[in-house]
Amino acid sequence: MPQRPAALKSLRQNRKRNLRNKRVKSRLRTEQNKLEHMLERGETQQAQHQLSMLTKLYQQAASKRILHPNKVARKQAQFQKRLNETQAEVS
Repeated sequence: MPQRPAALKSLRQNRKRNLRNKRVKSRLRTEQNKLEHMLERGETQQAQHQLSMLTKLYQQAASKRILHPNKVARKQAQFQKRLNETQAEVS
């Protein structure tokens, strides 16, 4: 346990940030799972809407440095590719 007041404050700040980041990451995982289930079922119209919402959430996380911007770009590209493949299969 830190002794100095500055170290105690830093610990409090880190805990708050950790909870905030955990909440954002959890929401991202939930939305990813929803998109994956839609793609498995072939619901391309709903998956397109879900992907746009997921992209927005990813961009917000990247701008706040919760996730690395390169990881965000990679994930968006992967999901877009899967959506395009699913649309091609359905058509």
